[in-house]
Amino acid sequence: MKKLLTALLFAPAVALASGAGIHLDKAPDVQGDKAALQSGAKTFVNYCMNCHGLSYVRYNRLTELGLTEQQVKDNLMFTAEKIGEQMRVAAQPAEQKLWFGAAPPDLSLIARSRASEEASGADWLYTYLRSFYRDQKRPTGWNNTVFENVGMPHVLWELQGQQILNKEHKLELSVPGKLSAEEYNKQVADLVGFLVWAGEPGAGFRKQLGFGVLGFLAVLFCVAYPMKKRFWKDVK
Repeated sequence: MKKLLTALLFAPAVALASGAGIHLDKAPDVQGDKAALQSGAKTFVNYCMNCHGLSYVRYNRLTELGLTEQQVKDNLMFTAEKIGEQMRVAAQPAEQKLWFGAAPPDLSLIARSRASEEASGADWLYTYLRSFYRDQKRPTGWNNTVFENVGMPHVLWELQGQQILNKEHKLELSVPGKLSAEEYNKQVADLVGFLVWAGEPGAGFRKQLGFGVLGFLAVLFCVAYPMKKRFWKDVK
């Protein structure tokens, strides 16, 4: 029984090599959009954090997305008391192992771990979260075209609605959700963007620092090269 429950849970993070050869849609890049990242954080906390944590991220880092500490405490911090705590789930790993047979995986690095030579981890997640369909043969009632026989249920089904595979083996919306297709795609893009950010919250600063260093080296070259020519002009 425990093996069955383990197989049903969170398969994308367990079977990282699955889905080879599947066409992946390009995920929108929202890293420079703080409003989108805030939306992604909200979706993660409300829909994903019941089981998955981000143990490499502390709540106070969410202020880098343009939120105040009070906004984080009031709207996003439900499993901790102090703003400096890690974004962990409320349940203890031992309890989750008892309930499910294995503790659900942490998603801090899920976007980075899904990256391949063909596509980014963001592309995989973006396509995966939009590719669930109803399959009564599966124990959870759900399957996925990106990861066949997926064990994880579709936690966002109320937003997207219910899809089926038609006779051409293409996804078709059979029961509408709370959001339109465009709205759902945007919400998934925001969630994926947040998971990308969570994998390396300091990436934006690192890139800015890199451009600054390159700019400094370019200015230094403009000064150093004329000096070099002047000092060595008599050397043959």
